[in-house]
Amino acid sequence: EVQLVESGGGLVQTGGSLRLSCAVFGLSFDDYAVGWFRQAPGKEREAVSCISSSDGHTHIGDSVKGRFTISGAGAKNTVYLQMNDLKPEDTAVYYCAAKLSPYYYCSEYGPNEYEYWGQGTQVTVSS
Repeated sequence: EVQLVESGGGLVQTGGSLRLSCAVFGLSFDDYAVGWFRQAPGKEREAVSCISSSDGHTHIGDSVKGRFTISGAGAKNTVYLQMNDLKPEDTAVYYCAAKLSPYYYCSEYGPNEYEYWGQGTQVTVSS
C-alpha cells in the first residue's frame, strides 16, 4: 500500500523557517515524482514545488521562488520542503503527493494527475 506522511508544519512568525517532510512508503524512489501543494481557506490548491526522482529535476513555483527549496533523501524515500522567510500569505495546509512513472518533468503535471496524497500539514505564519 502506498502511503505519504507529511510532518513539520506549525506556527511561525513572519520571516521564520520551517522544514516539511514527506515520507513515502510502498514505492521505489526511482519510479515517481513528488510534489508539494498547498491550499488556503477559500482558495484553489496551488502547486508549490516538485522533484523528479529519476533525474533529480526540481521545480519551484513563482510565489515561493528564492525562499523555498525542495530536496530528496534518496534511499530514505523522504522529500523535504525547506521554507525560509515565511510570509502570512504562505499560511495553508501543505500536502505532498506522488505521481507514478512520470514521463514529463514533474512541473508539467497538475494536482489532479498525482495519484497518491498525504493527509496534509498545517502551516500558519503570523504577522
